[in-house]
Amino acid sequence: MDDAPPGCAPNIGPRERRRRLAGAIVLGVLGAIGAGVLLALHAPRAARVLVFLPLAGGAISFFQWRDHT
Repeated sequence: MDDAPPGCAPNIGPRERRRRLAGAIVLGVLGAIGAGVLLALHAPRAARVLVFLPLAGGAISFFQWRDHT
């Protein structure tokens, strides 16, 4: 784990990093599909806000994967 950013001690192993990357990809794809479906159905804005949840989860998982945390 020599590729960790300076000043950041990695606290997860390669297996957990792969799980976080997979989670980020799955949540990102689900969020994108959900956004597309809601836009195609002309859903109200309040309903489209729900797309934020999987996209935020995917972003958090991605940043954890990238930063080894």
